[in-house]
Amino acid sequence: MTVSLTFLGAARTVTGSKYLLETPSAKILIDAGLFQGLKALRLRNWEDPPFDPSGLDAIVLTHAHLDHCGYLPRLVSRGSAGRVFCTAGTKDLCTIVLPDSGRIHEEDAANANRKGYSKHHPALPLYTEADAFRAVSLLQPVGYERPMPVAPGVEVDFVNAGHLLGSAYARVRVGGRTILFGGDLGRYDRPVLPDPSPVAEADYLLVESTYGDRIHERDDNGAKLASVIEATARGGGKVIIPAFAVGRVEELLYWLKRLEDEQRIPVLPVFVDSPMATAALARYRERLNELDPELQPELRDDKAPHDEAAHEPRARRLEQARQERQLCGFCTRRFRTIASPAESRELTASNMPAIVISASGMATGGRVLHHLKSALPDARHTVLFVGHQAEGTRGRRLVDGERSVKIHGVMVPVNARIERLESMSAHADSSEILRWLEGFSRPPAATFTVHGEPAPMDALAAAIRAKPGWAVRVPEHGEVVTLEA
Repeated sequence: MTVSLTFLGAARTVTGSKYLLETPSAKILIDAGLFQGLKALRLRNWEDPPFDPSGLDAIVLTHAHLDHCGYLPRLVSRGSAGRVFCTAGTKDLCTIVLPDSGRIHEEDAANANRKGYSKHHPALPLYTEADAFRAVSLLQPVGYERPMPVAPGVEVDFVNAGHLLGSAYARVRVGGRTILFGGDLGRYDRPVLPDPSPVAEADYLLVESTYGDRIHERDDNGAKLASVIEATARGGGKVIIPAFAVGRVEELLYWLKRLEDEQRIPVLPVFVDSPMATAALARYRERLNELDPELQPELRDDKAPHDEAAHEPRARRLEQARQERQLCGFCTRRFRTIASPAESRELTASNMPAIVISASGMATGGRVLHHLKSALPDARHTVLFVGHQAEGTRGRRLVDGERSVKIHGVMVPVNARIERLESMSAHADSSEILRWLEGFSRPPAATFTVHGEPAPMDALAAAIRAKPGWAVRVPEHGEVVTLEA
């Protein structure tokens, strides 16, 4: 049986994960990710895919980050109607992130048309909230390590990757071959999520290389985070943290609560200004059995967080307090979630020292842009990045030291302090990737480095060739590979 694999994303770049697996009787897409970052990459989202979406037998998702699932509504709007297989945790999070993404695309198009800063007339959304809800209706949850037939002659099971709630490697068995689609690989000995599960063997392996050329900062027990918060609070400023609404917020709150409990930071208001992040936190709370065992005993519903919004209507305050009590395992003493756009505007205008966590993590869209637009010109404030910043994103430009950035069509000066905390990354570094590979009992026939920019991708490929001494390929975008039996 001839089996081919086409690399349609995450090849020489860190976003847009998509891999088309074809047999004589089936076409399956593994991951359906958005391209992010450089304009040349983002424009690929608007191109017609090199396959007929209506001809897909199935789609398989490794996890719910947008660079792995965010293109799904676009495919659905173009005729894809087959089942989308994923873990239960991924389905839970996709029901949050995909409609939110659709709303943001619609809002961005509406803002561009209203303010005239788009070159397109009219500016259109990549997809709509309605497209996203149709995509969500196709999600088919599958438990970990439970083989499932997804198309004629093709079977898939999921192995916990320790990167995000519900994250997995997709292990595909077809024509006597086992192909392991690595998705994103999690880290060892981190809070909130378990370690990545070992895998004994595969004939072909796709492994991420986001940090394939570096070692993360050593875990300093929260010292740098505490230092940034203490210094900013002492100067009367805010700490603005652009964070991936799904995954990163949970670890941030874990550390903030721990530092506060240990009296290593002042007790400040901590705001999560992202309805999607709030909803994702609740999903984490509901799936304690999938989290790191260290975290589980700390989760209790025994006290309500501090509520300072006495001026709000009673019904809204009661509902907000109920939601916050559900999340109290992650709550600091003055924890608040921000629900409405009006509340978000009030928070943006406020001058009180506070910690504001808002999406998106690479500062490419969402409510965090309003906080950045307000805070960046003021030297009292600090913007703290806690995740990978892809080439071409606003976050990457800020951490690279640019002194002004464009937000909503306006150039904003950068006087605020810009900090970066690498130790909180949810992606394995080169040593952790190699540690995970040591679990294989035999080398794959071929290992493909994916999901990385060229330098880390090439560096990881060289490291794997050196030890453990495997055959490694670095695919190009659009490359087609025949997988031999």
